Amino acid sequence: MNQGFWKKLNKPFFALAPMADVTDSAFRQIIIKCGKPDVFWTEFVSCDGLCSAGRERLMRDLQFSRRERPIVAQLFGAKPENFYKSAKLIKELGFDGIDINMGCPQRNIIKQGAGANLIKTPDLAREIIRETKRGAGSLPISVKTRIGFEKNEIEEWLSVLIEEKPAVITIHGRTKKGMSDVPADWEIIKKGVEMAKGTGILIIGNGDVKGIEEGKKRVEESGVDGIMVGRGIFANPCLFNSKFKILTKKEKLKILLKHIKLFEKLYGENKKNIKVFGGRSKNFVLMKKYIKIYASGFDGAKELRIKLMHANNAEDLKKIISKRSES
Repeated sequence: MNQGFWKKLNKPFFALAPMADVTDSAFRQIIIKCGKPDVFWTEFVSCDGLCSAGRERLMRDLQFSRRERPIVAQLFGAKPENFYKSAKLIKELGFDGIDINMGCPQRNIIKQGAGANLIKTPDLAREIIRETKRGAGSLPISVKTRIGFEKNEIEEWLSVLIEEKPAVITIHGRTKKGMSDVPADWEIIKKGVEMAKGTGILIIGNGDVKGIEEGKKRVEESGVDGIMVGRGIFANPCLFNSKFKILTKKEKLKILLKHIKLFEKLYGENKKNIKVFGGRSKNFVLMKKYIKIYASGFDGAKELRIKLMHANNAEDLKKIISKRSES
């Protein structure tokens, strides 16, 4: 089993979860300024897309800077041969690891036989892991999954993954059916830790963790090696900062302004993009996803959010923020 950079991390370690249209390079670099996690993931990227004529458009999702290391590229799909080809590409791009998405519950992903649907096709899941390893060479392979499809299947499903010996398995404590509508079951995650004991496979727990202290408590209760935080970052962009203090309105808006400028620099439609790996511009609308992170927790935040959401472009956003920062 090749553990790569994972064996160098102090335990417990903390990671920022991969989130589609959220955890791009611009966002990751802003999080570094607020407080860097121990490991970053990219947004998930389609293996089929990377093996098609549409590869160039997807390459923007594989941009990263040296400051973002260690960083893991997450792939999804259902064709083992495309995982092999994509893993070779990821290695060439210089990533620190490759993660296979076996947990996404989105309908369009499930229809492709990918994401959480692989829980229903264990033989295919095995083949995908093997082909990814073959293409990755020296890069460590990890898997992010759920506790089951419609019900708890942790014993049967995790046994399959453990037999294939990935370096790391991230367990999201919900089924595909449960989506995010039910609390994450950390007792089942604890069961997963017990199953992996003695194998050398690291287990990361994921689900409902909103802060470092809560994460440490989950580590004590479940025995996981690391914690992955997803939606918690929306409530606190400085979540991973051990010296965190409550941000003032002025500080939050200053960070938002930096985020907008960085988004423009990397993905702006009317400027030269930084094409480390190639790729194209991103629609400005995607930037609006982040507004609730910064425009919250102070008097007048709701009214400001409404104004910001109605902005037509980055310049409008910057003008609104500048006026509010001065008030």
